[in-house]
Amino acid sequence: MKSNSLWAKLIIFSLALLGLSERVSASQVIQVEVEDQSNTSGPVEIYIPKPDVQTEPSCSDSPEAKIDRIVLANSNNWGILVELLQDGKVIYGHNSDQYFIPASNVKLFTTAAALQSLNPYAPIRSTTVKDWITSMNLRSDNDYAETLSRYIGGVGAAKNALSRLGLDPNSYRLADGSGLSRSNIATPRSIVSTLRAMYFSPNGQIFENSLPIAGISGTLRNRMRLSPAEGRVHAKTGTLTGVRALSGYIENPLSGTLVFSILVNHRYANGSALVKQIDAIATQLSSWKPCNPR
Repeated sequence: MKSNSLWAKLIIFSLALLGLSERVSASQVIQVEVEDQSNTSGPVEIYIPKPDVQTEPSCSDSPEAKIDRIVLANSNNWGILVELLQDGKVIYGHNSDQYFIPASNVKLFTTAAALQSLNPYAPIRSTTVKDWITSMNLRSDNDYAETLSRYIGGVGAAKNALSRLGLDPNSYRLADGSGLSRSNIATPRSIVSTLRAMYFSPNGQIFENSLPIAGISGTLRNRMRLSPAEGRVHAKTGTLTGVRALSGYIENPLSGTLVFSILVNHRYANGSALVKQIDAIATQLSSWKPCNPR
């Protein structure tokens, strides 16, 4: 009975210390004096575990510092523009009006021009323009892109269609419809302007739905998996020797939708390393927490 009384006191005392565990920053062992009815006394050690701390990402007015750590080591080789979709506020910009080879990001121009010029439900070969565009962008199919460009009427007709969207004709140059030619050039701003204009166009949903989704579909199915970017980044990839690109939309639940273009021209850089850096930027933007959320 005496032993049971001692342990009852210890249990009650331990329960009282649970509140204390919430106020300590690390696991601790404390000693308390306990005396039972047999007059046996002495210190008893009681372990107070470190509390589980749920940390939330800190807010920032801009993700600039974290992106700079990636970009500024080879500053001239990177072109980036990130804006809030709704109001056009610039979240990050670097060489946004400089020309870069965009590789398969040219397919964004071709897609936009096609949806401006053609009925998305009109036939093309054995399918519709809508389904052709989706297959083209998900797989980044160059033959599909060149065929679609011919249906539009060539790169000249594509430029006319893009001008009707409000795109500055001096901000890009098209040599083909697929992006295989290294004579294609574009500024990050020209791509962001195309993405923004198409988002609010009558065929905007078709345009966005044709883009690969990080960790889920198309050329992004094996990228950014199990990261904050998975399922949130809808974007077109681009790959040539010494060229990597990613442009599209990011559904950030805290900031609202972001529209972005990342173009990298670096002939001596490892392509896989560039992809990892681009994905790191997209992931950072996907989890960015503004101090004054929408």
